[in-house]
Amino acid sequence: MALKSIKRIALTPGEPAGIGPDLCIQLAQQDFPCQLIAIASPELLAQRAKQLGISIRINEFDSSLPPTVHTAGCLTVLPVELAEPALCGQPNPLNSRYVLKTITKAAKGCMDGFFDAMVTGPVNKSVINDAGLTFSGHTEYIAGITGGQPVMMLATPGLRVALVTTHLPLAEVSQAITHTRLRTVLRILGHDLRTRFHLDNPKILVCGLNPHAGEKGHLGREEVDIIEPVLEGMRQQGLNLQGPLPADTLFTAKYLDSADAVLAMYHDQGLPVLKYIGFGKAVNITLGLPIIRTSVDHGTAFDLAGTGQADIGSLQFALQTALTMATYNSR
Repeated sequence: MALKSIKRIALTPGEPAGIGPDLCIQLAQQDFPCQLIAIASPELLAQRAKQLGISIRINEFDSSLPPTVHTAGCLTVLPVELAEPALCGQPNPLNSRYVLKTITKAAKGCMDGFFDAMVTGPVNKSVINDAGLTFSGHTEYIAGITGGQPVMMLATPGLRVALVTTHLPLAEVSQAITHTRLRTVLRILGHDLRTRFHLDNPKILVCGLNPHAGEKGHLGREEVDIIEPVLEGMRQQGLNLQGPLPADTLFTAKYLDSADAVLAMYHDQGLPVLKYIGFGKAVNITLGLPIIRTSVDHGTAFDLAGTGQADIGSLQFALQTALTMATYNSR
């Protein structure tokens, strides 16, 4: 497979009153083999850098110039103006349209082929909704721009966990696990592991929904009626699947040492394990889109904004993952 030349990665800091701007400034202190473009308010980044005591040179993005690799201590910025000055730890709903505008510019730039990938900092859903804007999350918002069928996967070194359902009340999970939904997620997961992670025959472990994977229907019928038939059908289509397996024993070396990914049925079935192993060193990856998008695995941490205590580990891993995916992308 020919490697794709990487040119530009878009970076959105997210909520301006949170740690996103801090992380972008800290990340910019390293060299990277691509052009890193922050889509943000230059004034916000300059003010936050001063507050953190970090020296940085901010250059306004010029699309007429050829892309260059990122140099430590500099940050190229595609300007988007805030509605109101951003104060650390004090979210302002008036700046919600600014947040959405940065995401929109990054996603459309990826669709146009101008950016090779986008990396997103943390946003706060409630602040955006307090502004009277309908917003259920980064993933859904970006999919609304780009199309596709988004599948959430979090990864940390040694473990990838994708989800059949994401941000649903637990009482609604069972109804959401349908034959169609499970087939779609498995198809996308298998496809993207091959095309964007360079895995020829990825092995996927699939969790059951119920305790002990349903005990052959005695502890729930979802495995018998939905999960097992879908897995058998997808195996006949060439997917390397094992399961459904009890989630309480799946996350052990016996299974994970030979696996490329785990498919969990719901958010808190798989992600607590992954975050226990790698919180601060994990990345949120959106599969199933026509673009490459990665994100941090944490929230806005309003209490840490401007303190210099924010850990850039997750943002570093998100950028590294985006670069890897774009390099091997054969979608």
